[in-house]
Amino acid sequence: MPGIFEGIKVLDLTRVIAGPLCTQYLADMGATVYKVEKPGEGDDTRRMGPFLPDDSGNPSNDSALYLAYNRGKHSITIDIASPEGSRLVQDLAAQCDVVVENYKVGTLARYGLDYPTLQARRPDLVYCSVTGFGQSGPQAARAAYDFILQGQAGLMSTCGHPDEVPGGGPMRTAIPIADITTGLNACIAVASALFHRLRTGQGQYIDASMLDSSVALNGHLALGYLMTGDLPQRMGNTNPIASPSEVFRCSDGYLIIAAGNNSQFEALCKVLGCPQLTQYPRFRSNAARVQARRALRRELAPLMLHNSCAHWLVRLEAAGVPCGPINDMADVFDNPQVQHRGIAIRMPHSRGVNVPGLRSPLDFSATPVVHRAAPMLGEHTAQVLQQEMSYTDAELQDLRSKGVV
Repeated sequence: MPGIFEGIKVLDLTRVIAGPLCTQYLADMGATVYKVEKPGEGDDTRRMGPFLPDDSGNPSNDSALYLAYNRGKHSITIDIASPEGSRLVQDLAAQCDVVVENYKVGTLARYGLDYPTLQARRPDLVYCSVTGFGQSGPQAARAAYDFILQGQAGLMSTCGHPDEVPGGGPMRTAIPIADITTGLNACIAVASALFHRLRTGQGQYIDASMLDSSVALNGHLALGYLMTGDLPQRMGNTNPIASPSEVFRCSDGYLIIAAGNNSQFEALCKVLGCPQLTQYPRFRSNAARVQARRALRRELAPLMLHNSCAHWLVRLEAAGVPCGPINDMADVFDNPQVQHRGIAIRMPHSRGVNVPGLRSPLDFSATPVVHRAAPMLGEHTAQVLQQEMSYTDAELQDLRSKGVV
């Protein structure tokens, strides 16, 4: 079956994670994505290991990071800083429905690859700029890094243990959450703009900012501050609105328990052999338990240590108490539900090997995703230039000799 965006062509002028994730989702949905990379170097993530071995068994520039965010694309190597290269990419953009870029504000105007220039040739173009701080404002020219945005957007102020406990302090997420959220929002915006174009024939410009996405990610914590002026505090693994809802240590590891109402708390206490706790006034309601959280933990924590995670997990689940393990990656992919969902996949790669991948979370009944591995650097340069712009072998060789492609 054809994908939802079958026939849509995307010029991908992005690097690292946020922009590439956006265009990867478009590729998942059937769009043809032309990723422009610098000759001889490619996307920065090609130099961030671990790496897929080449034919000689040595590390290649097909890294796990690159493979993770560039699935299903066509890699073409063009030096956009050269006059011939910039003109070549301008011509390619005129053949595309969408352009996604994540250069610093104003950079692409030097090469005639900014929205006004390209839109003059293709009036219905959908053009998305992914930047750290947006196209205007006092910080618009600043470079963007996920770690920096996690701090500046307030995310780290609410992530981590309180200062007064061991190991307390602000904490970043292990995954680049600012990048990923921005990439997802950019993809939603592009898909919506294409729908608008379908109805009106009009293209448009999208200003996708990591700051905007990251601040919005604060959600109810931000709204709580705007309503009350009270700063949300770091609570570690403790749920601030329910108790007991936190991580407990067992004899062989850790278990999450999230008892959010009285019936769940009663069931928990019965399983742990402490039903008398439900009669204590300070534990009779969720609101009371939130206020007496530390006292309640002092009662429950020693009991959890008596048995293993598996022991408690079986009994708590049977009693209807929300709970779950803290899996490492090996545990994740050993999980029968993960295996049933087919999340871990293998795809043929152009190096002649099958590479691991993650199935796209987009799961359509009528337009299923076709998974294709990320490309080798410059793998499709000749193919794309010949098909899209009718370049001859001699013209391609001339461009190669000049270092343009």
